[in-house]
Amino acid sequence: MKRILILGASGFIGNALYKELNSYYDTFGTYFNTRGYKDNRHFFQFDVNEGGLETIIKEVKPKLIISALRGPFEALLETHEILIDIIKRLDCRLVFLSSANVFDTFEHFPSYEYDKTLSESIYGRFKIRIENDLMRLPASKYVLARLPMVFGNQCPRMEELDLAVKENQAIEVFPNTIINVNNDVKLSQQIHFIINQKLTGIFHLGSTDLINHYEFIKTLTARRYLKTPVFKQVFSTNQMRYLAVLTKENKLPPNLNFSYTEVLEDLTMSRKNFM
Repeated sequence: MKRILILGASGFIGNALYKELNSYYDTFGTYFNTRGYKDNRHFFQFDVNEGGLETIIKEVKPKLIISALRGPFEALLETHEILIDIIKRLDCRLVFLSSANVFDTFEHFPSYEYDKTLSESIYGRFKIRIENDLMRLPASKYVLARLPMVFGNQCPRMEELDLAVKENQAIEVFPNTIINVNNDVKLSQQIHFIINQKLTGIFHLGSTDLINHYEFIKTLTARRYLKTPVFKQVFSTNQMRYLAVLTKENKLPPNLNFSYTEVLEDLTMSRKNFM
């Protein structure tokens, strides 16, 4: 059975991937905090500030590594430099989870797989640096998965919304930003397909349609909380801005394509009433 190592498997996306893949592959993961993972033999403690990645990879001997790491940018850059060097030397592939923010400078249109990246944000530039290093590897060695906003009932973004509505705090929304979205379940299924089919290259993993950020959050909160919360409209630009990644080249099968309305439905099946 193929061995997979998920870096950041205790985080929101990493843990969703672990749950999806664990029944099909010999799956291992790393965690930062010991809570719930210390006695799990398939999990290894890893701190990007302290290193030790080579030791974990030597013990696990994975054929595929998924990077869903979070942490200080400088430490993450150094960790991925080490990781990419290891991938060069071993019979192993890397799936790197990047972000739509690598295109956050562009206005007027969504971004596709082979569009030029350009970012004004620290986060976007950080992702671009790792992407550029990754793309110096042979194409057969990597999958670069760019993600839009990823939601889920247990994700930090939804926990923040729940708290804001409960305490009647203002929710920041961006009326001039057009997005597409994903959720933890659908993303995990897409990554599973890519792994199972041994696909390589660049993939944009999000809904096939777009929506204004304000409209998405307004619809989500109306359905989920059965009330109208307080919104703080933030205008980061006078122009319409697209923070959306769409597919043109590397398309997945129809059953793995979805609309943002399906993400909304998943998030509002369990309604919360804070009246």
